[in-house]
Amino acid sequence: MLSLHNSLSFLRAPLAFLFLVENTTFRIVAILLAMLTDSIDGYLARRCKAVTRFGAILDPAMDKFFVFFALTVLFLEGKLELWQSLAMISRDFFLLLFGLYLSLTGHWESYRFTAIRWGKVTTALQFLVLIGLTLDVFFPSYLYGIFVLFGMLAFIELWQIRKNSALPKQKIKSLKKRSID
Repeated sequence: MLSLHNSLSFLRAPLAFLFLVENTTFRIVAILLAMLTDSIDGYLARRCKAVTRFGAILDPAMDKFFVFFALTVLFLEGKLELWQSLAMISRDFFLLLFGLYLSLTGHWESYRFTAIRWGKVTTALQFLVLIGLTLDVFFPSYLYGIFVLFGMLAFIELWQIRKNSALPKQKIKSLKKRSID
């Protein structure tokens, strides 16, 4: 489980702690390294034919940890308001709703976790806005609305993937039974 690509994903957690140091250079370097590790960890996993369910969950989890931690520090420093922080992570509220749906309907096991286009776009925009906020750049309110829009688009994309890859419950039970036999 601890491979080069998963290690690159895990690296984003300690990088987030660089935000505890009130130093613009440290913070920008942390964001740039987080962006770099985010862009190459999945590539390496695919290239090495080592894509796993664990890695597919770990990569976005580390992105979220990094972004949440950085946003919390910036919020506490007064560099953005609560509503702006919530808008920037609104995609994750949609992901929680989708995960709740999968759990309640019993589709969690059959769901194939994979990167989604609107998730990647949102993460890239989050990193760019974090750079701007670190450099004290002012962003207009509508930019934060774009995060909500991207969150809705991510939810729709997840729903489409679920709909297109849905296996009937009977088929899943049959597959499970065969794997036990």
